[in-house]
Amino acid sequence: MSEGKISVTFEQDHDRLDALFTTFQEQKRKDFAKAKEAFVAFKFGLQRHIVWEEDVLFPKWEENSGMAEGGPTQVMRTEHRMIGDCLEAIHHKVQAQDPESDQDDQRLLDILKSHNMKEERILYPSIDQVISDQERAELYQAMKEIPEERYRTCCGSGHS
Repeated sequence: MSEGKISVTFEQDHDRLDALFTTFQEQKRKDFAKAKEAFVAFKFGLQRHIVWEEDVLFPKWEENSGMAEGGPTQVMRTEHRMIGDCLEAIHHKVQAQDPESDQDDQRLLDILKSHNMKEERILYPSIDQVISDQERAELYQAMKEIPEERYRTCCGSGHS
């Protein structure tokens, strides 16, 4: 994880996750084992990304910008729940070795596309503007310290 701008680090993670999901979609009717491997990495990575945002990034932004209630982070958190529900739906299909997840895949992609765009165009640049270099270093450190178990389960299940 680089210590550069938040926007760069998080956009790179979006791109990496997009590529994993594309691999899952391309392989699920050809090589299911390969597709499953890509999906597992995608699901874990996306859950980690969401935890980074909700546990570390968003609270810092809310604190520094003074916008917690009704601000953009509240919208992002709501969308994270929707993303979590889609992830779980696809996950159930993957567990059953059922490649017929096209509708769920599309629903997830539609949400992620607008969600990621809002983060990349508005939220991340705004975060970079309201934090100091010291605070940014602290954010990266906090992200590194989150235990892996924290992103093993998804935001859609039992985590409000």
